[in-house]
Amino acid sequence: MLIAFNKPFNVLCQFTDRSAPPRRTLAGFGLPKAVYAAGRLDYDSEGLLLLTDEGALAHRLTDPRHRQDKTYLVQVEGTPHPDQLHALRDGVGLNDGPTLPARVRLRETPPTLWPRDPPVRVRKTVPDAWLELTLREGRNRQVRRMTAAVGLPTLRLVRVAMGGVALQDLQPGQWRIQQP
Repeated sequence: MLIAFNKPFNVLCQFTDRSAPPRRTLAGFGLPKAVYAAGRLDYDSEGLLLLTDEGALAHRLTDPRHRQDKTYLVQVEGTPHPDQLHALRDGVGLNDGPTLPARVRLRETPPTLWPRDPPVRVRKTVPDAWLELTLREGRNRQVRRMTAAVGLPTLRLVRVAMGGVALQDLQPGQWRIQQP
């Protein structure tokens, strides 16, 4: 079974949390028993999370050797300069080594998304922009580290596709059974 889930902001990608106070987890969304996240999506990121009860499928979706595309909508602080976009496309040097090249597109208009709770902080004197960014690897907090490395800190991060599965019209907290 493969499940596409729209993970809300500030939800942990596991079913339990031992921290104090406990954070919101996947347990509160009525997901089927015996599924687990295929990959991760950071606590402060939103969007598509795939869950499965099949180990081989989870491996295919998450193992770096399979290089599954992961597409994100990224709200960044600042106005991207062509050199910054070029750097993201070429691969960025991070403290754990250079990234693979990414596909990056500056969006002319902001995407139509659900409101985030709490909302992204707005600064009247600092512009922001939206990028569509596709990676073929999945390091810890990679998108945030890449945009920061080129001088465009991430304000909001929403995964919209992974391994051929798209978020489509799922709203935060909603899920559907997906054909693998």
